[in-house]
Amino acid sequence: MISVVSRILEVHPQTLRMYEREGFVCPSRVNKQRLYSEEDVERLDLVVKLIKELGVNKAGVEIILRMRNRINALQSEMAEMLQYLDRDVRSDFEKRMERIFSEEE
Repeated sequence: MISVVSRILEVHPQTLRMYEREGFVCPSRVNKQRLYSEEDVERLDLVVKLIKELGVNKAGVEIILRMRNRINALQSEMAEMLQYLDRDVRSDFEKRMERIFSEEE
């Protein structure tokens, strides 16, 4: 809930509402109450640190969040590619080993 998150992040609830209006986070709602996920809280923590500690303006925060999302997407794509390569290399290696052992017999 907004009161709990505002205490955790040490910001006023109105600040969290403003960050929601800015599109930095989109909490789910139940009976008009905001419910923040762990991911929402982590994202808000980053936003608060960027603004309060580093002096980044809202436009800068938006750019950083978009870049962060893109980096995460690229990391996921890279992990998938590495898994594919690993399977492909293993398969090729196993085939070569089978040929080597079958030639020796």
